[in-house]
Parts: sequence; structure tokens; C-alpha cells
Amino acid sequence: MIIQNAMIHDAIHAEPYKGSLLIRDGKLVSVGDPAAEANEEIFDAEGLQAYPGFVDAHSHIGLDDYGGPTGTTNDYNELNDICCPQLRGLDSYYAQDAAIPMALAGGVTSVAAGPGSANVLGGTFLAVKMVGNTVEEAMLSPAVAMKCAFGENPKRLYRDKCSSARMTTAAKLREMLFKTKEYMAKKAYAGDDISKMPPFDMKLEALIPVMKREIPLKAHAHRSDDIMTALRIAREFNLKITLEHCTEGHLIVNELKAAGVPVAVGPSLTGASKLELINKSWTTPGILAQAGLQVSIITDAPVIPQEYLPLCAGLAVKAGMDPFMALQAITINPARHIGMESRIGSLEAGKDADIVLTDGDPLISDTMVKAVFVNGIQRVSHK
Repeated sequence: MIIQNAMIHDAIHAEPYKGSLLIRDGKLVSVGDPAAEANEEIFDAEGLQAYPGFVDAHSHIGLDDYGGPTGTTNDYNELNDICCPQLRGLDSYYAQDAAIPMALAGGVTSVAAGPGSANVLGGTFLAVKMVGNTVEEAMLSPAVAMKCAFGENPKRLYRDKCSSARMTTAAKLREMLFKTKEYMAKKAYAGDDISKMPPFDMKLEALIPVMKREIPLKAHAHRSDDIMTALRIAREFNLKITLEHCTEGHLIVNELKAAGVPVAVGPSLTGASKLELINKSWTTPGILAQAGLQVSIITDAPVIPQEYLPLCAGLAVKAGMDPFMALQAITINPARHIGMESRIGSLEAGKDADIVLTDGDPLISDTMVKAVFVNGIQRVSHK
């Protein structure tokens, strides 16, 4: 198949260019001006803008069933154990969630979805596309990050059980990391001698990929002190880390530049529902991007409906963010953030043919999505 005559915004080059997109077996074969063969199916995109499918690096879609009564469909937080790294978001993901086709209709084709922020350690996020009848069909990767949380949420939810201060949260995370380090050393010492193996511990097994830097800690942190605690612990244990929400990131720009870690900013289309959000600002993603950080804009869906991801980028532009940086913040940057940049996030040969066609700039609210392709198959069509 070939999509012809589109104005291509590939999320790599700042300037768009007119050309065609050649698709075979669900992949982009060439981008720009490929020659169509006689038997090629043609989609004429004259007058339309072509973008990569939008990507959200931090969502709970599929784990918080759309339209369900409050308290009955919360499958994204375990409320009986403050440290539960053994949990997997994929085991709660509901591919029939009514929010998924709405996300797709808005041009969002891939997200990282997973546990919420009730727990110091909440389990793994998975990467999924907004298609498929089952999680197996939707899945890009079963585990892209290990969720951890700082700040008000663990304190609030476990205040009467086991945690009521920020220092307790940090101590519980450190304890689990120290135990994992010891557990790994014992396993290495035992080698093939099963009699010397430590007793199996599912929690510590789940943290081994984190300790080996195979996946990052996905650190929920709004306030500047929580952000710095997350970075301090990551340095202490030599861990990969991504900063999620980063609400007060604009207050510690130099420290974040020195750390050089990926940041995901949002959800910003809400009020300050708790004390740690009082410095929330639409200027944050633009300030951090201008400082040279890899910035993603996130919805934290369903906090903000998933289909409003491009609107959030547009509001960041309104607050001063460079438009191309804002586009990258909902395409290639979140793809990098979740380790999926080899497949999604930009229009480049060899990548999945996830394409959004619009009648204008998708960061402007009155722009309409006209067609969405996922894996080279047209999934959405609006006349």
C-alpha cells in the first residue's frame, strides 16, 4: 500500500515535506517519494498532514475500565501491600476497555500502561497498541518499566498501616533494593548447586531486571524533594530511572540537566487536587525541553482522557513550548522513554506503519483526525 501526496511530519526533521509512505507487511518500507507499483493499493492523502501515531509514556488505560462505578474497576492499584513489584500490569489490562477505541480515534496508537501510585513499588508497565481483542494481540512489550512512587499517595493510602512519612517511603524502597542485591549475590554464589540457592522470593525476582538495568524504575514524583530522592536512590544503586509527572521540574532545571534522565510531564489539564501540585504549570515541559532534556507529555489517563494527548501538547505550545519539541513529546520522545523507539514514534523506514492523517495541525483543537493506520491497516476513517 502507498499513502500518496501527504505533507509528512516524521518527528525527526523539524520541517515537513510532501511525499508518500510505502507500506508492506505492516512496516514502513520508505518515507518520502517511493514509486508505486502497478498493483499497489493507493490512499490519496492530498491536502492531509501525516504524523506518526501518537504515543503516551504513562497511562492507566485498560486497567481502569471506562464507565465503571468508582471503586469497582480499579485494577491498577493493589491496596493490601505497599511493596508489590511482582505484579504485572499485563495481568490487569482489559483490551475491551471502551476508552481504547476513543484513544485510537484521537490518533493515539501506542501507550505504556500499568499500575498506579498507591504503592512504593507497584509492578511493571507494559507497552500496548490501541488495537487487539486481547492483551496478547495488543502487546508491544510485557514489561518496559517498574513503577515506584514517592510523595503523597503512598503516605495517604498506607498512613494507618505502615507508612506516614516521605522518609518511610524512601526506606522501604531502599530495603527492597538491598534485599534484591543480597538475593542476587546468593544466587550467583550458589551457581548450579540448588541446595545452596536462597528460598525463592517472587518480589525479589521481579526486581532483578531493575538491578541489572534491563528496565528502569518509573518514578512517580511531583514535588522537587521527591524528584531528588528518586534520583538519589537511582544513583546509590546504579539504576536506570525515568521521572514521571515531574510537576516541579521547572524549579530544579539545573539538577535535572545534571542527571540527564528522561522526564514525562503531566497530567497538566487538571487542578491542584493535592498540596504537591500547587506549582503545576503548562510551562514545565517547554522549560525542560529547552534545557535539553528528553521530555514526554503524558495524560495519566483516565485522569485526562487518552484521546486528549495532542491537545495537551497544544496547550504546552500555548504556554511557550516550541511546536516541534511538543510534537516530539507525544511521538518519538515517549517511544524512547519506554524503550520502543525501534518500532514506533516516528515515520522512518523499518518502523511499524502507525500513521495519523489530519486536516491540519493536531496540536490545535479544531483539527480533525481523518484516518489512523496501525501496523499498516486503516483502523479509523472520518470523512
